Amino acid sequence: QVAATHSNCIIKKEQETCLEKIRRATALNPLNDSSPGCPGMWDNITCWKPASVGEIVFVKCPALFRFIISEDGWEVDNLGQTHAGDYDLLESTAQSLLGDISRNCTEDGWSEPFPHYYDACGFDENETESDNQDYYYLSVKALYTVGYSTSLVSLTTAMVILCRFRKLHCTRNFIHMNLFVSFILRAISVFIKDGVLYAEQDGNHCFISTVECKAVMVFFHYCVMSNYFWLFIEGLYLFTLLVETFFPERRYFYWYTIIGWGTPTICVTVWAVLRLHFDDTGCWDMNDNTALWWVIKGPVVGSIMINFVLFIGIIVILVQKLQSPDIGGNESSIYFSCVQKCYCKPKRANQHSCKMSELSTITLRLARSTLLLIPLFGIHYTVFAFSPENVSKRERLVFELGLGSFQGFVVAVLYCFLNGEVQSEIKRKWRSWKVNRYFAVDFKHRHPSLASSGVNGGTQLSILSKSSSQIRMSSINAENLAT
Repeated sequence: QVAATHSNCIIKKEQETCLEKIRRATALNPLNDSSPGCPGMWDNITCWKPASVGEIVFVKCPALFRFIISEDGWEVDNLGQTHAGDYDLLESTAQSLLGDISRNCTEDGWSEPFPHYYDACGFDENETESDNQDYYYLSVKALYTVGYSTSLVSLTTAMVILCRFRKLHCTRNFIHMNLFVSFILRAISVFIKDGVLYAEQDGNHCFISTVECKAVMVFFHYCVMSNYFWLFIEGLYLFTLLVETFFPERRYFYWYTIIGWGTPTICVTVWAVLRLHFDDTGCWDMNDNTALWWVIKGPVVGSIMINFVLFIGIIVILVQKLQSPDIGGNESSIYFSCVQKCYCKPKRANQHSCKMSELSTITLRLARSTLLLIPLFGIHYTVFAFSPENVSKRERLVFELGLGSFQGFVVAVLYCFLNGEVQSEIKRKWRSWKVNRYFAVDFKHRHPSLASSGVNGGTQLSILSKSSSQIRMSSINAENLAT
């Protein structure tokens, strides 16, 4: 998850901090007729502390231009006044610090900032930086909205297909279905979060602190974390399938379910309790407390790293199996039929051999299978797994929110729509429906009196049932002879 902060929230947070500092500073050193001066102010860009007449105040280049909230700045405890006689010292100090801005407190009030913001901070007022940032965020939001919508539709369709056909009910597909559900919940949680946090465009979401809002964030983190763990389960199951010839799938599936849904429940619950007691600020969408955030981020990064190790192990096992003269026909061939069927040509009934001339083909197909495994196991998340949240924020947003939103669609296509078993079952149902429809129409034309009679409806149904059964048996026999 990207812990990004919109520019409006940065400005709102800076403004709130500034007003609080001004309030405390004014309480310590109130201005009156005996000691006139300039009150502290927020000029919509940076904060200026209260000052006496003739005082020159220096501040650093506002952090919002860099989209990093800096911890540097003036504090109430160090509000030593700067008199006009100290100007030379402050000027030399300012010259050594690039990007400082000053204002002079005069009898008429604050002077204009010198140098101007666009001179000191490299900000060109002719460029609509804020508009560009808003356009960037809106573009990313539009991208991941399309991605999650596409994933939601495709995953729902895949779930209906896997639930509809009984022949597809097995441990492997049950794991796929749980992964689909985790992607569906993740997409739904993103839409709910956006609807709650960003319903208003004036930045009020930065300070929302309601139970409903916090519950939405807890649900969002749970869905995201569950999605990562079911990606981990997919890798663990495939690795176990390749390593062990026989293993109790039902018992393993029981533990897979506990890991996939139970572990995120525990982690998110612990995080919510700690957040409630130690960092109960806002809507829990800002993760300023790094230690608390690692309660969720730690297990996620751990699952990604373990999945990466499993990914390397699976590739090594595949290479060994493909170079072996005896390639087993276990269930793992379902995953990599495009690999195992095409690497080696059978010479005998139970023997396969690979020629050295086919090495380039093997390499190409292995690369293709590797590229298929990467989105399925979420290995691409290792790119930003250990990088700080504020590093490469733009790239992280596009990568995780933009491209990551289409991951559910890719998984649905690879695990369902391109699955040979699913395609065969759909074709069989389609042929059966066409046969039944053909005989229903044919019977209606040949026996209009029976078709329109309610008395002989049972006879009509029995005839259709017998005819369709005979056609189905003949089609099955024909398929068996063909194979």
